[in-house]
Amino acid sequence: MSIKLRLTIMSFFQFFVWGAWLITIANYWFGTKQWDGTQFGAIFATMGIASLFMPTLMGIIADRWINAERLYFILHLCYAGVLFYLPQVNDPNTFFYAMLAAMCFYMPTLALSNSIAYTALNENNYDLVKAFPPIRVFGTIGFIVAMWITNLTGNKATAYQFYIAGTAALALSLYAFTLPKCPPKKLQHEDASWTQLLGLEAFKLFGNYKMALFFIFSMFLGAALQLTNAYGDVFLDEFKFYPKFAESFVVKYSTIIMSISQISETLFILAIPFFLKRFGIKKVMLISMFAWVLRFGLFSFGDPAGGLWMIVLSCIVYGMAFDFFNISGSLFVETSTTSRIRSSAQGLFMMMTNGFGAVVGSFASGWIIDHYFTKSFQNSKDLAQYLDTTIDNTHFLHFLQEKSISILPDGMLSGNLMLKDWHDIWLAFAIYTLVIAIFFAVFFRHKHEREPLNSK
Repeated sequence: MSIKLRLTIMSFFQFFVWGAWLITIANYWFGTKQWDGTQFGAIFATMGIASLFMPTLMGIIADRWINAERLYFILHLCYAGVLFYLPQVNDPNTFFYAMLAAMCFYMPTLALSNSIAYTALNENNYDLVKAFPPIRVFGTIGFIVAMWITNLTGNKATAYQFYIAGTAALALSLYAFTLPKCPPKKLQHEDASWTQLLGLEAFKLFGNYKMALFFIFSMFLGAALQLTNAYGDVFLDEFKFYPKFAESFVVKYSTIIMSISQISETLFILAIPFFLKRFGIKKVMLISMFAWVLRFGLFSFGDPAGGLWMIVLSCIVYGMAFDFFNISGSLFVETSTTSRIRSSAQGLFMMMTNGFGAVVGSFASGWIIDHYFTKSFQNSKDLAQYLDTTIDNTHFLHFLQEKSISILPDGMLSGNLMLKDWHDIWLAFAIYTLVIAIFFAVFFRHKHEREPLNSK
């Protein structure tokens, strides 16, 4: 089996084991368990908390002591074990700690998979900027396949999504034995400093003005990425609260609609070599940031009927927003560091994006949505008007019944009903990414030299 094919299979399952639950967990959380939004923000923050130290720590271990592919096997095996445990959890606090454990095992594998691929491609004299994106695109395909399986099997709101992911993670851990050998570099001198011995040299990258700014802006964009992952599918699913949209294709197959985003990724990943070599990292990152603005802005005004084209276009734009930031950023870090700190530097990039960025984005968005973008209804007429229906509508009454709320003789509701104001939520996110883009354009300095496109 060729190097490229082995890496392609790894990439496919690396994201399959994430995609089986990442986009749909909100439906399980809010719809099946009916736990609250602030706690859900904490669940998505587990990715950030784990990324604060685990990718860097595992990168150090892979750089110094253990083959990267062996460490990859251990982490995915542990990740699978926690996924099989999650369906047994029946309270949000325990779920948080279990998910934190799962993320401590999974998040480092994102950086490790990159390091394994980069090492194998470098040793076989491939041009990374050209050879890596076609391999990475199968990761996105794996994510899409997992989303479709979860939705089409009727498990987007059930605990079986974790069994799907766990089974694939177990298979991937065993597959790690077939991956190219990636032994530790062990390039320290006898008089190496303690930072060199511990593999902490990657943190010296913050001493470089350009790299420091790159990592800081990566953190803020990482927060935006968590927002769309956390709330995208449940946003589409909650159109079912509106009687006129309740039977729409978007509501029934929200996860499949969201998968357009990942399908778009497959196309934009293949465009990365052209854009990076032609325009350079600054312009590519700026394109990504403005794509995020469009992503959120189109969601803000879209709906399953007349505004369906906005939802679809938002999903298409997501491919550019994600790839031009995540994949290009990883390649930029790779080509800006030495082989001695390669795994550590990739771990540092993950720490800033999926670590600090995810923590800030998850906790802040959960709290802000609960306190500023959640509407409270006590009157049935006000609620019916908001949902553009009448109080005797069958879907409207069924919706109230599902929420265990009834209409009192005076028209008041038997309890407060809380609904998220998705229009203003997405609009606020769009403004957030626009501000980041403006500051990045002003402060990040990078001189790009155009490279030839015809290389191996």
